[in-house]
Amino acid sequence: MKRNQRNKWSKRKHLEINLQIEELGWHGDGIANLNGKRIYVPLTLGGESIRARVTGSKAKLLEILHASPERVEPQCKYYGICGGCAVQHLNFDAYYQWKRQVVVLALLNRQIKAPVEDLIDCHGSGRRRVAMHVQKIDGQLRVGFMQAQSHKIVDIKSCPVLTPELAKATDIARDVAGHLLKSAKSLNIQLTASETGLDCTITGAGELDLDARMELSDYASYYDLARLSVGDDMILERRAPILTFGAGKVVLPPRSFLQATFAGEEILSNIVLDGVSGANRIADLYCGLGPFSLRMAANSSVLSVDSDEMSIAALKTAAHNVQGQKPVIAEVRDLAENPLHKSELNSFDAVVFDPPRAGAELQAREIASSRVCRVIAVSCNAATFARDASILIDGGYQLKRVAPVDQFRFAGHVEIVGVFDRT
Repeated sequence: MKRNQRNKWSKRKHLEINLQIEELGWHGDGIANLNGKRIYVPLTLGGESIRARVTGSKAKLLEILHASPERVEPQCKYYGICGGCAVQHLNFDAYYQWKRQVVVLALLNRQIKAPVEDLIDCHGSGRRRVAMHVQKIDGQLRVGFMQAQSHKIVDIKSCPVLTPELAKATDIARDVAGHLLKSAKSLNIQLTASETGLDCTITGAGELDLDARMELSDYASYYDLARLSVGDDMILERRAPILTFGAGKVVLPPRSFLQATFAGEEILSNIVLDGVSGANRIADLYCGLGPFSLRMAANSSVLSVDSDEMSIAALKTAAHNVQGQKPVIAEVRDLAENPLHKSELNSFDAVVFDPPRAGAELQAREIASSRVCRVIAVSCNAATFARDASILIDGGYQLKRVAPVDQFRFAGHVEIVGVFDRT
């Protein structure tokens, strides 16, 4: 296609127009109506009049003609460029109501009427894990997060939503990547704050020679990292990265699921513990490293199931080293493909499940047909939570409690805990 033909097509493709934002959507984009079509506009709020460039169902904000009274100045200088946060421009009172309403609307879309509690703020000291993207472009390192609606990296110096232990995250990523990018075009560097220091895991580096390993070991010592790994290759472990769940101390595997904040894990665990109070035998499905299992074992015997072998191995070791608790039996099993059958579930007094964003449809169907009295569902996706909840309700359960929990400040994600009783 010739250049002038491409330019003509580009002009037809884009439309600059005034829009009225009607509401703030689930993912943090303002939503306008253009000739019956929903248009999603990042960085806008309900009630605002704007000028935007429309492409398909998305639009780029060009000018705010009339601002919402709920609009505030964003906390981060990278906001609007970095794709990490969606709603720093919304004041906190409205923000709390918006996140709670995401859960309310998801349930109503499934014709579920249930009491939804006020949003619980679990940001605490900030997020305890960060994944930095690193590229070398024209001889210069770029370290940061992906640009909004792009694969370009926004080079950043700091991030206000991270816990203070991760204040030097970009410095660490920049120094560590400096030598590794001689042979690799891009890297991902994950840093996790543990009780014994930072755990650093690098992917995309390939095999390392002796000089590279020695340099990485020097950086681990300089930044006082607890552990540094490249893929499955542990370069140096100065201290085992430890997380405490109840009475159990878990050694963090290099790659494993973890609740976003320390406060979030604590509050979610407290809600779960309250929900299973009095149960003698509990199944903890999609258990991960066992933050619920090891706490529940103080009073109940627990079957812990997850597909991640390293997480189950870490949980087994931690449970074995705890004295005076009820037994924790940990098993590797892919519940998405091979859920616990209702005949396996019937011996439990309570079931807890905390699946990935896709939810646990097959497992929910087995639970719905079982005789389990109490079910606790934990989710980070309002839509799949509502779907799984509707399956349980159709099976004879009543949704007694819905607690929205916010450990993803300024993002569109919201954590949810639902408590179900068999009627």
